[in-house]
Amino acid sequence: MNKKDKVYIDPFEDIGYAKVDLHRAKRKGFPEVVFCQGKTKKQVLTIAAKICKANETVLLTRVTPDVGRALKRKFPKGKYHPDAKIFHTGKGLPKVGLISVLSGGTADIPVAEEAAVTAEVMGSRVERIYDVGVAGVHRLLAFRERIEKSRVMIVVAGMDGVLPSVAGGLFSRPIIAVPTSIGYGLSLQGITPLLTMLNSCAPGVAVVNIDNGFGAGYIASTINRL
Repeated sequence: MNKKDKVYIDPFEDIGYAKVDLHRAKRKGFPEVVFCQGKTKKQVLTIAAKICKANETVLLTRVTPDVGRALKRKFPKGKYHPDAKIFHTGKGLPKVGLISVLSGGTADIPVAEEAAVTAEVMGSRVERIYDVGVAGVHRLLAFRERIEKSRVMIVVAGMDGVLPSVAGGLFSRPIIAVPTSIGYGLSLQGITPLLTMLNSCAPGVAVVNIDNGFGAGYIASTINRL
């Protein structure tokens, strides 16, 4: 290969079990996020340290309390969010705009919190409005004026998963729908609400994977910051 054929490779650090992306913040506007589930404590701490050296902010998801304590010892200024199972350290981005995060029920809050905290760390102001599911739709309507101030909505629901469609019929904001694995038998660990949301007849509703609060928070914050 001669010089003019040389391919530029974005910098990353090869530590064997991981290729840590040190250039993602420049490409995407936010550093690589660490998904901790399935990783050892040592792997999580090492990857986080590598990212921290190259960036002001580190965000980790699916963090167990044990790993959270280890991260707190490593990064004393960091914060662990037990409901969201998120740990982050650094300044984060300046807060702009507004995202409303709605949950159908109280049991959906852990997924909703993963979305909310992700969006906050990524530089979005967030309003949480929880337990406003369709079994008592008047609860949702009571917050209509507050919701209409937002630029983007994240709507989290299990069971039948209808709440994003109802919200899509009431509000003009783009909606990121998040199905959760909460529910009885034929909710099929989130497949039923996922299919309901994918088949929504309300325009302006996009859907992420089951229990993927992080994905919803990331997309919503990206939209909010446009």
